[in-house]
Amino acid sequence: MELRQLRYFVHVVAAGSMGRAAAELGVVVSALSQQISRLESELSTRLLQRSAAGVRPTDAGLAFLRQAQLTLRHADDAVLAAQQARLSGHVSVGLAPSTAAVLGLPFLQAMRERYPDVRLHLVENLSGHLATMLNARQLDLAVLFETGTLRHCSVLPLLDERLFLIGARQLPGMPTGKPTGKQLRLARLGALPLLLPTGSHGLRAVLERAFARARCTPNVALEVDGLALLMDAVRAGVGATVQPGAALARLPPDELLILPLADRDAQRRNWLVSLSDDELPPAALAARVTLMDVARTLVAQGAWPGASLHES
Repeated sequence: MELRQLRYFVHVVAAGSMGRAAAELGVVVSALSQQISRLESELSTRLLQRSAAGVRPTDAGLAFLRQAQLTLRHADDAVLAAQQARLSGHVSVGLAPSTAAVLGLPFLQAMRERYPDVRLHLVENLSGHLATMLNARQLDLAVLFETGTLRHCSVLPLLDERLFLIGARQLPGMPTGKPTGKQLRLARLGALPLLLPTGSHGLRAVLERAFARARCTPNVALEVDGLALLMDAVRAGVGATVQPGAALARLPPDELLILPLADRDAQRRNWLVSLSDDELPPAALAARVTLMDVARTLVAQGAWPGASLHES
């Protein structure tokens, strides 16, 4: 199997036509078709379904396509590293909005300082969507809160985040935060209107379990998946929310009342998830180590509110 054959195959799938792919590659159609046929013979399976309308990948072709793209990417990174004699290539990293608020910029700056020739692609999205992207190999690594849907990934516990009740001081039903001798628990929130993300958000799954164990039902007044919009609504007094301290990283200090929740389950674990080690290119391995170093530093400096490093 040759890299040229992999490139030809990926190009044909993208073009959807042998003729179009041949023109883009600058080869004759017969030569392109011959290389694809040799590849199929070597694999003993049909990769492309040919018809008058063009070509499309078979089920085996789709599975092979993902691995072919990954192999070509690693090969290109290896060429760049050899040419420049230092670590290069590119790496895609996914962060949830609250995580990105506290970790994103320090991680970006650390990568630029340590590996200036590595092209970093940062993706900010919901934890569930990032997991889907990892499974599709559209990301190299991500910080997630739920790992049950992952396939063939390396999963490392990174840190735990304490959750806080956050709301405007004038919101009716909002606890005052004054010392009462009792710690604030989920069961005491009562009818307080809460603004929470939907079920596709990793935090919502954590909260549903925590409320269930506290034997109470939250009064969900509104569901908002965008962190910026959610916090705008909280600041406007529409309702309160339950979030990790990282969600406050981009807000002015003392603008909202922030009360830590005492429930043992009112915390969110952050998992550092990546493609399996044998699939990660050198740039991604370096990014994973850098991300862990930056997270540890932020926690040690008290720059990540409510966060504690995982014991392991």
